[in-house]
Amino acid sequence: MNNSSGLTAYVENANSSNSTNFMDQKISVFFSIIFMTVGILSNSLAIAILLKAYQRFRKKSKASFLLFASGLVITDLFGHLINGTIAVFVYASKRDWLRFDQSNIVCSVFGMCMVFFGLCPLLLGSVMAVERCIGVTQPIFHSTKMTSKHVKMILSLVWLFAILVALMPILTARGYHIQASRTWCFIKTEHIEEWRDQFNLLLFSFLGILSLAISFLCNAITGITLLRSKIRNHQYRQGRSHHIEMIIQLLAIMCVSCICWTPFLVTMANIVFKGDDPLQTRETILFSLRMATWNQILDPWVYILLRKTVLKKLFRIARRCCGIEVISLHTWEFSSIKNSLKGATLSDSPSCTRANTLKSSHKTGTERKCELSETK
Repeated sequence: MNNSSGLTAYVENANSSNSTNFMDQKISVFFSIIFMTVGILSNSLAIAILLKAYQRFRKKSKASFLLFASGLVITDLFGHLINGTIAVFVYASKRDWLRFDQSNIVCSVFGMCMVFFGLCPLLLGSVMAVERCIGVTQPIFHSTKMTSKHVKMILSLVWLFAILVALMPILTARGYHIQASRTWCFIKTEHIEEWRDQFNLLLFSFLGILSLAISFLCNAITGITLLRSKIRNHQYRQGRSHHIEMIIQLLAIMCVSCICWTPFLVTMANIVFKGDDPLQTRETILFSLRMATWNQILDPWVYILLRKTVLKKLFRIARRCCGIEVISLHTWEFSSIKNSLKGATLSDSPSCTRANTLKSSHKTGTERKCELSETK
């Protein structure tokens, strides 16, 4: 009797755990699809906006920046499409890698895509910061050398370099490994003994941190240069407004990249240098990975929201909501005081006095009589 009741309880527990795992799997697939769809739609909208802007500024200095920005957003779009599709497939297959990936091909492709689409936005962000720094500090050199042909060549070199870095684990015969959560593949992060595994992990982390440092330095130089030029003179306002708009967008991209990617990059470097506890490292890696994946969603919204037209509309809305009455009263008082002072100055001037005397001398007798009667 006791054996049968124990068996019944075991079966019930097994059924409840299976149903729970099934629900967790459905939720994971659902959120992966939603995440991928939002990323694809956001990047598609940003691409349309950037291409429309490029048609307007094709022959101006802003064209090179728009080409780089379009390359960044297109990279993010394909990152969502490819990585998201593989992630949904892994979740839908119940993370049973032995069943659908015995030859380790899917894991290798997934790992290469994670490295490539993770590193490309950081590299392109630093290249864009360098391009803007040259455009502000050396405008003549920028206008003559930074043509659309050169920009496309630089974009191709950045993509090729990122592909080479993504191929390094395979070229060094170390490959990509399924991570502890069994939901993604990356460079080996646990029980690292070979120097080649350390080199591949450190290379990815070093390039990412270096890209963020270059972006910060170049944006700082560009911002200081623009501030100095604004203090010295007030000419070429239209050109400076375009520079300021691009710098605001670059600063936003840099902040998003720093917030999203710094935890992951620092965690990878700590694994190489310190070799932390595996259980604690797994939780840290998962948390930092989730933060890093938000970078490809937030990047396009920088170009969607931080445009000059949108910022002007937001400023007008904020002014109407907060300070339109105060601003109107202030301008009315200032204009009335200004007109009063102007009128007083004119009335006190000798020319105005002469005009008044001439006007009074030309008055008729009836007008004088009326004035005398009014004074009485």
